[in-house]
Amino acid sequence: MTATDPDQATDPGQATDPDQATGRDQATGPDRVAGSGQAGDPDGATRRTIEAVWRIESARIIAGLARLVQDVGLAEELAQDALVVALEQWPRAGVPPNPGGWLVSTAKHRAIDLLRRRTTYQRKLRELGREIESRSEPTDPDLAAVLDDGQIDDDLLRLVFTACHPVLPTEGRVALTLRLLGGLRTDEIARAFLVPESTVGQRITRAKRTLAAKRVPFELPARTELADRLASVFEVIYLVFNEGYSATTGDDWMRPTLCAEALRLGRILARLMPQQAEVHGLLALMEIQASRIRARTGPSGEPILLPDQDRRLWDRLLIRRGLEALDRAEALGIGPYTLQAAIAACHARARSADQTDWVRIAALYRVLVHVSPSPIVELNRAVAVGMASGPADGLEIVDELADEPVLASYPLLPAVRGDLLGRLGRYDEARQEFERAAELTRNARERKLFLDRAAEAAAAAAGAGRHSRAGNNTTPGSIDSASGRTRVVDPTAG
Repeated sequence: MTATDPDQATDPGQATDPDQATGRDQATGPDRVAGSGQAGDPDGATRRTIEAVWRIESARIIAGLARLVQDVGLAEELAQDALVVALEQWPRAGVPPNPGGWLVSTAKHRAIDLLRRRTTYQRKLRELGREIESRSEPTDPDLAAVLDDGQIDDDLLRLVFTACHPVLPTEGRVALTLRLLGGLRTDEIARAFLVPESTVGQRITRAKRTLAAKRVPFELPARTELADRLASVFEVIYLVFNEGYSATTGDDWMRPTLCAEALRLGRILARLMPQQAEVHGLLALMEIQASRIRARTGPSGEPILLPDQDRRLWDRLLIRRGLEALDRAEALGIGPYTLQAAIAACHARARSADQTDWVRIAALYRVLVHVSPSPIVELNRAVAVGMASGPADGLEIVDELADEPVLASYPLLPAVRGDLLGRLGRYDEARQEFERAAELTRNARERKLFLDRAAEAAAAAAGAGRHSRAGNNTTPGSIDSASGRTRVVDPTAG
Protein backbone atom coordinates (compact mmCIF):
# COMPACT_ATOMS: atom_id res chain seq x y z
CA MET A 1 0.00 0.00 0.00
CA THR A 2 1.19 3.43 -0.64
CA ALA A 3 2.54 5.88 1.81
CA THR A 4 1.91 9.19 0.19
CA ASP A 5 -0.58 11.96 0.46
CA PRO A 6 -1.26 13.80 -2.72
CA ASP A 7 -4.12 16.12 -2.03
CA GLN A 8 -5.79 17.23 -5.17
CA ALA A 9 -7.62 20.13 -3.64
CA THR A 10 -4.90 21.98 -1.83
CA ASP A 11 -1.93 21.92 -4.14
CA PRO A 12 -0.44 25.39 -3.96
CA GLY A 13 1.42 24.72 -7.12
CA GLN A 14 -1.76 24.57 -9.11
CA ALA A 15 -3.27 27.78 -7.88
CA THR A 16 -3.44 30.69 -10.22
CA ASP A 17 -2.52 34.15 -9.17
CA PRO A 18 -3.69 36.84 -11.54
CA ASP A 19 -2.47 39.60 -9.30
CA GLN A 20 0.56 41.32 -10.64
CA ALA A 21 3.53 41.84 -8.41
CA THR A 22 5.33 45.08 -8.19
CA GLY A 23 8.85 45.25 -9.43
CA ARG A 24 10.09 46.27 -6.01
CA ASP A 25 8.76 43.20 -4.29
CA GLN A 26 10.20 40.96 -6.93
CA ALA A 27 13.68 42.27 -6.31
CA THR A 28 13.87 42.78 -2.59
CA GLY A 29 14.79 40.80 0.46
CA PRO A 30 16.89 37.70 0.59
CA ASP A 31 16.61 37.52 -3.17
CA ARG A 32 19.02 40.38 -3.24
CA VAL A 33 21.56 38.13 -1.61
CA ALA A 34 21.42 35.73 -4.47
CA GLY A 35 21.71 38.42 -7.05
CA SER A 36 24.20 40.73 -5.43
CA GLY A 37 27.70 41.05 -6.64
CA GLN A 38 30.41 40.50 -4.07
CA ALA A 39 33.35 42.32 -5.57
CA GLY A 40 35.24 42.34 -2.30
CA ASP A 41 34.44 38.77 -1.51
CA PRO A 42 35.37 36.78 -4.60
CA ASP A 43 35.12 33.38 -2.92
CA GLY A 44 31.58 34.07 -1.75
CA ALA A 45 32.33 33.21 1.88
CA THR A 46 30.77 36.40 3.19
CA ARG A 47 27.77 35.98 0.96
CA ARG A 48 27.21 32.51 2.35
CA THR A 49 27.59 33.87 5.87
CA ILE A 50 25.03 36.57 5.17
CA GLU A 51 22.63 34.02 3.74
CA ALA A 52 23.03 31.87 6.85
CA VAL A 53 22.56 34.82 9.19
CA TRP A 54 19.49 35.92 7.28
CA ARG A 55 17.98 32.46 7.43
CA ILE A 56 18.44 32.35 11.20
CA GLU A 57 17.65 35.91 12.18
CA SER A 58 15.26 37.30 9.56
CA ALA A 59 12.07 36.23 11.31
CA ARG A 60 13.11 37.83 14.57
CA ILE A 61 14.19 41.03 12.83
CA ILE A 62 11.00 41.31 10.81
CA ALA A 63 8.87 40.50 13.85
CA GLY A 64 10.54 43.20 15.92
CA LEU A 65 10.19 45.75 13.16
CA ALA A 66 6.57 44.82 12.52
CA ARG A 67 5.79 45.64 16.14
CA LEU A 68 7.31 49.09 15.60
CA VAL A 69 5.71 49.97 12.28
CA GLN A 70 2.57 47.75 12.50
CA ASP A 71 2.98 46.66 8.88
CA VAL A 72 4.45 43.29 7.95
CA GLY A 73 5.29 44.31 4.40
CA LEU A 74 7.01 47.49 5.51
CA ALA A 75 8.86 45.58 8.22
CA GLU A 76 10.20 43.15 5.65
CA GLU A 77 11.36 45.99 3.43
CA LEU A 78 13.19 47.64 6.33
CA ALA A 79 14.84 44.35 7.25
CA GLN A 80 15.84 43.89 3.64
CA ASP A 81 17.34 47.36 3.55
CA ALA A 82 19.52 46.38 6.48
CA LEU A 83 20.46 43.23 4.63
CA VAL A 84 21.57 45.25 1.61
CA VAL A 85 23.72 47.44 3.83
CA ALA A 86 25.32 44.29 5.17
CA LEU A 87 25.96 43.09 1.64
CA GLU A 88 27.71 46.34 0.91
CA GLN A 89 29.74 46.65 4.08
CA TRP A 90 30.58 43.20 5.37
CA PRO A 91 32.70 42.07 2.41
CA ARG A 92 34.93 45.10 3.04
CA ALA A 93 34.78 45.50 6.81
CA GLY A 94 34.27 41.89 7.79
CA VAL A 95 31.35 40.16 9.46
CA PRO A 96 30.62 41.80 12.84
CA PRO A 97 30.84 39.68 16.00
CA ASN A 98 27.08 39.75 16.43
CA PRO A 99 25.68 39.85 12.89
CA GLY A 100 22.09 39.38 13.99
CA GLY A 101 22.32 42.27 16.42
CA TRP A 102 23.99 44.38 13.76
CA LEU A 103 21.08 43.80 11.41
CA VAL A 104 18.57 44.58 14.17
CA SER A 105 20.32 47.83 15.03
CA THR A 106 20.62 48.90 11.40
CA ALA A 107 17.01 48.04 10.63
CA LYS A 108 15.74 49.87 13.71
CA HIS A 109 17.60 53.02 12.74
CA ARG A 110 16.06 52.82 9.29
CA ALA A 111 12.66 52.39 10.85
CA ILE A 112 13.25 55.51 12.91
CA ASP A 113 14.29 57.43 9.81
CA LEU A 114 11.17 56.31 8.06
CA LEU A 115 8.91 57.24 10.94
CA ARG A 116 10.55 60.63 11.16
CA ARG A 117 9.41 61.37 7.63
CA ARG A 118 5.84 60.49 8.33
CA THR A 119 3.83 63.11 10.11
CA THR A 120 1.24 60.57 11.17
CA TYR A 121 3.91 58.84 13.21
CA GLN A 122 5.24 61.93 14.98
CA ARG A 123 4.22 60.78 18.39
CA LYS A 124 5.81 57.40 17.95
CA LEU A 125 8.89 59.08 16.51
CA ARG A 126 9.36 61.24 19.58
CA GLU A 127 8.95 58.30 21.92
CA LEU A 128 11.22 56.09 19.93
CA GLY A 129 13.73 58.85 19.24
CA ARG A 130 14.02 59.70 22.91
CA GLU A 131 14.52 56.07 23.73
CA ILE A 132 17.27 55.63 21.17
CA GLU A 133 18.96 58.95 21.87
CA SER A 134 19.01 58.27 25.58
CA ARG A 135 21.10 55.21 25.01
CA SER A 136 24.65 54.89 23.86
CA GLU A 137 25.29 52.57 20.95
CA PRO A 138 24.42 49.09 22.15
CA THR A 139 27.20 46.70 22.78
CA ASP A 140 27.17 43.16 21.47
CA PRO A 141 25.92 41.74 24.78
CA ASP A 142 23.14 44.36 24.76
CA LEU A 143 22.08 43.33 21.28
CA ALA A 144 22.19 39.68 22.19
CA ALA A 145 19.85 40.46 25.05
CA VAL A 146 17.53 42.30 22.68
CA LEU A 147 17.41 39.23 20.45
CA ASP A 148 16.78 36.84 23.29
CA ASP A 149 14.29 38.64 25.48
CA GLY A 150 10.67 37.71 25.89
CA GLN A 151 9.49 40.61 23.78
CA ILE A 152 11.14 39.08 20.72
CA ASP A 153 9.36 35.82 21.42
CA ASP A 154 6.05 37.67 21.55
CA ASP A 155 6.90 39.44 18.32
CA LEU A 156 7.68 36.13 16.63
CA LEU A 157 4.38 34.75 17.77
CA ARG A 158 2.59 37.81 16.38
CA LEU A 159 4.40 37.26 13.08
CA VAL A 160 3.31 33.60 12.99
CA PHE A 161 -0.33 34.51 13.50
CA THR A 162 -0.17 37.37 11.01
CA ALA A 163 1.48 35.35 8.24
CA CYS A 164 -1.02 32.52 8.78
CA HIS A 165 -4.06 34.77 9.06
CA PRO A 166 -7.25 33.15 7.70
CA VAL A 167 -7.94 36.22 5.58
CA LEU A 168 -5.21 34.94 3.23
CA PRO A 169 -5.67 32.04 0.83
CA THR A 170 -3.76 28.90 1.67
CA GLU A 171 -1.10 29.39 -0.99
CA GLY A 172 -0.57 32.95 0.20
CA ARG A 173 -0.18 31.85 3.81
CA VAL A 174 2.32 29.19 2.83
CA ALA A 175 4.43 31.51 0.69
CA LEU A 176 4.40 34.35 3.23
CA THR A 177 5.24 32.01 6.12
CA LEU A 178 8.18 30.48 4.31
CA ARG A 179 9.36 33.93 3.30
CA LEU A 180 8.98 35.73 6.62
CA LEU A 181 9.53 32.92 9.11
CA GLY A 182 11.57 30.47 7.08
CA GLY A 183 13.77 33.12 5.52
CA LEU A 184 13.54 31.35 2.17
CA ARG A 185 14.15 33.26 -1.00
CA THR A 186 11.43 33.50 -3.60
CA ASP A 187 13.29 31.19 -5.97
CA GLU A 188 13.76 28.62 -3.17
CA ILE A 189 10.03 28.57 -2.45
CA ALA A 190 9.31 28.32 -6.16
CA ARG A 191 11.64 25.33 -6.55
CA ALA A 192 10.15 23.64 -3.52
CA PHE A 193 6.62 23.86 -4.89
CA LEU A 194 7.53 23.52 -8.57
CA VAL A 195 5.90 26.77 -9.56
CA PRO A 196 7.37 29.74 -11.42
CA GLU A 197 9.30 32.21 -9.31
CA SER A 198 7.05 34.99 -10.54
CA THR A 199 4.03 33.15 -9.20
CA VAL A 200 5.53 32.90 -5.72
CA GLY A 201 6.49 36.58 -5.85
CA GLN A 202 2.95 37.47 -6.80
CA ARG A 203 1.51 35.38 -4.00
CA ILE A 204 3.73 37.09 -1.46
CA THR A 205 2.91 40.53 -2.80
CA ARG A 206 -0.79 39.84 -2.84
CA ALA A 207 -0.68 38.44 0.68
CA LYS A 208 1.01 41.54 2.03
CA ARG A 209 -1.45 43.76 0.17
CA THR A 210 -4.34 41.82 1.61
CA LEU A 211 -3.03 42.14 5.13
CA ALA A 212 -2.68 45.88 4.64
CA ALA A 213 -6.03 46.30 2.90
CA LYS A 214 -7.86 44.29 5.55
CA ARG A 215 -6.00 46.16 8.26
CA VAL A 216 -4.97 42.93 9.92
CA PRO A 217 -3.38 44.03 13.19
CA PHE A 218 0.06 42.81 14.16
CA GLU A 219 -1.08 41.31 17.43
CA LEU A 220 -1.89 38.06 19.14
CA PRO A 221 -5.48 36.94 18.67
CA ALA A 222 -7.92 37.28 21.52
CA ARG A 223 -8.34 34.22 23.68
CA THR A 224 -11.76 33.58 22.14
CA GLU A 225 -10.20 33.49 18.67
CA LEU A 226 -7.10 31.55 19.60
CA ALA A 227 -8.35 28.07 18.74
CA ASP A 228 -9.46 29.02 15.23
CA ARG A 229 -6.31 30.97 14.53
CA LEU A 230 -4.11 28.18 15.86
CA ALA A 231 -5.84 25.76 13.53
CA SER A 232 -4.81 27.96 10.62
CA VAL A 233 -1.22 28.10 11.85
CA PHE A 234 -1.07 24.32 12.25
CA GLU A 235 -2.61 23.86 8.83
CA VAL A 236 0.08 25.94 7.15
CA ILE A 237 2.96 24.31 8.98
CA TYR A 238 1.73 20.80 8.36
CA LEU A 239 0.91 21.58 4.76
CA VAL A 240 4.52 22.61 4.28
CA PHE A 241 5.70 19.43 5.98
CA ASN A 242 3.40 17.22 3.93
CA GLU A 243 4.45 18.72 0.65
CA GLY A 244 8.01 17.89 1.63
CA TYR A 245 7.19 14.42 2.91
CA SER A 246 5.05 13.38 -0.05
CA ALA A 247 5.30 15.71 -2.99
CA THR A 248 2.02 16.28 -4.74
CA THR A 249 3.58 16.75 -8.15
CA GLY A 250 6.91 16.43 -9.89
CA ASP A 251 9.54 13.74 -10.28
CA ASP A 252 10.70 13.43 -6.67
CA TRP A 253 8.76 11.63 -4.00
CA MET A 254 10.01 13.92 -1.24
CA ARG A 255 11.37 17.44 -0.78
CA PRO A 256 13.24 17.23 2.51
CA THR A 257 13.97 20.97 2.60
CA LEU A 258 10.31 21.66 3.20
CA CYS A 259 10.18 19.05 5.97
CA ALA A 260 13.13 20.74 7.65
CA GLU A 261 11.49 24.16 7.44
CA ALA A 262 8.23 22.87 8.87
CA LEU A 263 10.07 21.18 11.71
CA ARG A 264 11.95 24.36 12.46
CA LEU A 265 8.72 26.35 12.57
CA GLY A 266 7.08 23.70 14.73
CA ARG A 267 9.93 23.80 17.21
CA ILE A 268 9.74 27.59 17.38
CA LEU A 269 6.01 27.42 17.96
CA ALA A 270 6.37 24.80 20.68
CA ARG A 271 8.88 27.01 22.46
CA LEU A 272 6.62 30.04 22.16
CA MET A 273 3.44 28.25 23.27
CA PRO A 274 4.54 25.53 25.69
CA GLN A 275 1.10 25.12 27.26
CA GLN A 276 -0.73 24.34 24.02
CA ALA A 277 -1.15 20.57 23.75
CA GLU A 278 -1.62 20.42 20.01
CA VAL A 279 1.54 22.39 19.37
CA HIS A 280 3.45 19.52 20.92
CA GLY A 281 1.21 17.01 19.16
CA LEU A 282 1.99 18.52 15.78
CA LEU A 283 5.68 18.70 16.57
CA ALA A 284 5.69 15.09 17.76
CA LEU A 285 3.98 13.97 14.59
CA MET A 286 6.47 15.77 12.36
CA GLU A 287 9.51 14.63 14.35
CA ILE A 288 8.47 10.98 14.18
CA GLN A 289 7.48 11.15 10.52
CA ALA A 290 10.72 12.91 9.62
CA SER A 291 12.73 10.19 11.33
CA ARG A 292 11.93 7.89 8.39
CA ILE A 293 13.03 10.21 5.61
CA ARG A 294 16.37 8.52 4.94
CA ALA A 295 14.68 5.13 4.65
CA ARG A 296 11.81 6.23 2.42
CA THR A 297 13.68 6.27 -0.88
CA GLY A 298 16.21 4.02 -2.57
CA PRO A 299 19.45 4.94 -4.33
CA SER A 300 17.61 6.20 -7.40
CA GLY A 301 14.94 8.04 -5.46
CA GLU A 302 12.40 5.26 -5.79
CA PRO A 303 9.82 4.99 -2.98
CA ILE A 304 10.40 2.36 -0.30
CA LEU A 305 7.23 1.52 1.59
CA LEU A 306 7.09 1.13 5.32
CA PRO A 307 7.25 -2.69 5.51
CA ASP A 308 10.35 -2.71 3.31
CA GLN A 309 12.28 0.08 5.01
CA ASP A 310 15.58 -0.55 6.72
CA ARG A 311 14.66 0.62 10.20
CA ARG A 312 18.31 1.03 11.07
CA LEU A 313 18.15 4.16 8.88
CA TRP A 314 15.44 5.72 10.99
CA ASP A 315 16.73 8.72 12.87
CA ARG A 316 16.63 7.71 16.54
CA LEU A 317 17.23 11.26 17.75
CA LEU A 318 14.14 12.50 15.94
CA ILE A 319 12.14 9.57 17.29
CA ARG A 320 13.24 10.36 20.82
CA ARG A 321 12.38 14.03 20.37
CA GLY A 322 9.04 13.06 18.90
CA LEU A 323 8.17 10.72 21.74
CA GLU A 324 9.13 13.37 24.28
CA ALA A 325 6.91 15.90 22.52
CA LEU A 326 4.11 13.33 22.47
CA ASP A 327 4.43 12.86 26.22
CA ARG A 328 4.11 16.63 26.72
CA ALA A 329 1.10 16.78 24.42
CA GLU A 330 -0.70 13.90 26.13
CA ALA A 331 -0.09 15.51 29.52
CA LEU A 332 -1.85 18.68 28.35
CA GLY A 333 -4.74 17.22 26.35
CA ILE A 334 -5.66 15.11 23.36
CA GLY A 335 -6.39 16.50 19.91
CA PRO A 336 -6.17 15.37 16.29
CA TYR A 337 -2.43 15.96 15.90
CA THR A 338 -1.67 14.24 19.17
CA LEU A 339 -3.71 11.23 18.11
CA GLN A 340 -1.86 11.06 14.81
CA ALA A 341 1.43 11.34 16.64
CA ALA A 342 0.35 8.45 18.87
CA ILE A 343 -0.31 6.38 15.75
CA ALA A 344 3.08 7.30 14.34
CA ALA A 345 4.64 6.33 17.66
CA CYS A 346 3.24 2.80 17.27
CA HIS A 347 5.41 2.38 14.19
CA ALA A 348 8.39 4.10 15.76
CA ARG A 349 8.30 1.69 18.71
CA ALA A 350 7.92 -1.46 16.58
CA ARG A 351 11.24 -3.20 16.03
CA SER A 352 9.98 -4.66 12.75
CA ALA A 353 6.93 -4.30 10.55
CA ASP A 354 5.61 -7.61 11.85
CA GLN A 355 5.66 -6.32 15.42
CA THR A 356 3.45 -3.32 14.63
CA ASP A 357 0.53 -3.01 17.04
CA TRP A 358 -2.23 -2.68 14.44
CA VAL A 359 -4.96 -3.30 17.01
CA ARG A 360 -3.90 -0.19 18.91
CA ILE A 361 -3.56 1.77 15.66
CA ALA A 362 -7.08 0.81 14.64
CA ALA A 363 -8.35 1.86 18.07
CA LEU A 364 -6.59 5.22 17.81
CA TYR A 365 -8.13 5.77 14.40
CA ARG A 366 -11.53 5.05 15.86
CA VAL A 367 -10.97 7.90 18.32
CA LEU A 368 -9.56 10.13 15.58
CA VAL A 369 -12.66 9.58 13.45
CA HIS A 370 -14.70 10.80 16.40
CA VAL A 371 -12.49 13.82 17.14
CA SER A 372 -11.78 14.87 13.57
CA PRO A 373 -14.11 13.08 11.18
CA SER A 374 -13.32 13.10 7.48
CA PRO A 375 -13.51 10.62 4.60
CA ILE A 376 -9.74 10.41 4.47
CA VAL A 377 -9.41 9.63 8.14
CA GLU A 378 -12.02 6.95 7.59
CA LEU A 379 -10.04 5.62 4.63
CA ASN A 380 -6.99 5.24 6.79
CA ARG A 381 -9.02 3.64 9.53
CA ALA A 382 -10.07 1.11 6.92
CA VAL A 383 -6.46 0.27 6.29
CA ALA A 384 -5.72 -0.13 9.98
CA VAL A 385 -8.78 -2.31 10.41
CA GLY A 386 -7.69 -4.32 7.39
CA MET A 387 -4.36 -4.95 9.04
CA ALA A 388 -5.78 -5.68 12.48
CA SER A 389 -8.87 -7.72 11.56
CA GLY A 390 -8.32 -8.78 7.98
CA PRO A 391 -8.71 -7.29 4.50
CA ALA A 392 -12.41 -8.10 4.20
CA ASP A 393 -13.25 -5.85 7.16
CA GLY A 394 -11.13 -3.07 5.73
CA LEU A 395 -12.67 -3.42 2.29
CA GLU A 396 -16.14 -3.08 3.75
CA ILE A 397 -15.23 0.35 5.13
CA VAL A 398 -13.54 1.42 1.89
CA ASP A 399 -16.54 0.50 -0.20
CA GLU A 400 -18.72 2.75 1.95
CA LEU A 401 -16.49 5.65 0.89
CA ALA A 402 -16.86 5.07 -2.85
CA ASP A 403 -19.30 7.95 -3.38
CA GLU A 404 -17.53 10.53 -1.23
CA PRO A 405 -17.05 13.65 -3.42
CA VAL A 406 -13.84 14.65 -1.64
CA LEU A 407 -12.29 11.32 -2.65
CA ALA A 408 -13.44 11.40 -6.26
CA SER A 409 -9.98 12.25 -7.58
CA TYR A 410 -7.99 10.99 -4.62
CA PRO A 411 -5.54 8.34 -5.88
CA LEU A 412 -5.18 6.61 -2.55
CA LEU A 413 -8.80 5.51 -2.51
CA PRO A 414 -8.31 3.07 -5.42
CA ALA A 415 -4.79 2.29 -4.16
CA VAL A 416 -6.09 1.22 -0.76
CA ARG A 417 -8.90 -0.74 -2.35
CA GLY A 418 -6.45 -2.42 -4.73
CA ASP A 419 -4.24 -3.45 -1.85
CA LEU A 420 -7.11 -4.97 0.09
CA LEU A 421 -8.44 -6.74 -2.99
CA GLY A 422 -5.00 -8.18 -3.69
CA ARG A 423 -4.76 -9.52 -0.16
CA LEU A 424 -8.12 -11.22 -0.75
CA GLY A 425 -6.80 -12.86 -3.90
CA ARG A 426 -9.01 -10.74 -6.20
CA TYR A 427 -6.03 -9.85 -8.35
CA ASP A 428 -7.71 -8.67 -11.52
CA GLU A 429 -9.85 -6.20 -9.59
CA ALA A 430 -6.73 -5.11 -7.72
CA ARG A 431 -4.95 -4.43 -11.02
CA GLN A 432 -7.76 -2.19 -12.18
CA GLU A 433 -7.69 -0.22 -8.95
CA PHE A 434 -3.95 0.37 -9.12
CA GLU A 435 -4.24 1.49 -12.73
CA ARG A 436 -6.95 3.90 -11.66
CA ALA A 437 -4.68 5.23 -8.89
CA ALA A 438 -1.88 5.74 -11.44
CA GLU A 439 -4.21 7.80 -13.60
CA LEU A 440 -5.10 10.09 -10.71
CA THR A 441 -1.71 10.87 -9.20
CA ARG A 442 0.40 13.77 -10.43
CA ASN A 443 3.64 12.52 -8.92
CA ALA A 444 5.86 10.57 -11.29
CA ARG A 445 7.37 8.34 -8.60
CA GLU A 446 3.99 7.48 -7.21
CA ARG A 447 2.62 6.77 -10.68
CA LYS A 448 5.38 4.25 -11.31
CA LEU A 449 4.75 2.68 -7.92
CA PHE A 450 1.07 2.18 -8.72
CA LEU A 451 1.83 0.82 -12.16
CA ASP A 452 4.31 -1.65 -10.65
CA ARG A 453 1.63 -2.77 -8.24
CA ALA A 454 -0.81 -3.18 -11.13
CA ALA A 455 1.71 -5.29 -13.01
CA GLU A 456 2.28 -7.49 -9.97
CA ALA A 457 -1.46 -7.97 -9.56
CA ALA A 458 -1.75 -8.86 -13.22
CA ALA A 459 1.03 -11.40 -12.87
CA ALA A 460 -0.67 -12.91 -9.84
CA ALA A 461 -3.98 -13.01 -11.71
CA ALA A 462 -2.32 -14.83 -14.58
CA GLY A 463 -0.89 -17.35 -12.20
CA ALA A 464 2.63 -16.35 -13.06
CA GLY A 465 3.73 -17.71 -9.73
CA ARG A 466 4.91 -14.44 -8.29
CA HIS A 467 2.69 -13.83 -5.32
CA SER A 468 4.35 -10.64 -4.31
CA ARG A 469 2.80 -7.36 -3.21
CA ALA A 470 -0.52 -8.19 -4.69
CA GLY A 471 -1.16 -10.23 -1.61
CA ASN A 472 1.15 -8.67 0.93
CA ASN A 473 0.44 -6.27 3.69
CA THR A 474 1.44 -2.74 2.99
CA THR A 475 0.80 0.52 4.65
CA PRO A 476 -2.00 2.98 4.22
CA GLY A 477 -2.17 6.21 2.44
CA SER A 478 -3.01 9.45 4.02
CA ILE A 479 -5.62 11.38 5.87
CA ASP A 480 -7.08 14.80 5.61
CA SER A 481 -8.66 17.16 8.00
CA ALA A 482 -12.36 17.23 8.52
CA SER A 483 -12.63 20.27 6.33
CA GLY A 484 -10.69 18.69 3.54
CA ARG A 485 -8.35 21.66 3.51
CA THR A 486 -5.39 20.32 5.38
CA ARG A 487 -3.25 17.65 3.91
CA VAL A 488 -2.11 15.35 6.65
CA VAL A 489 0.24 12.52 6.03
CA ASP A 490 -1.00 9.38 7.61
CA PRO A 491 1.20 8.44 10.54
CA THR A 492 0.96 4.86 9.39
CA ALA A 493 2.30 5.76 5.99
CA GLY A 494 5.87 5.11 5.03
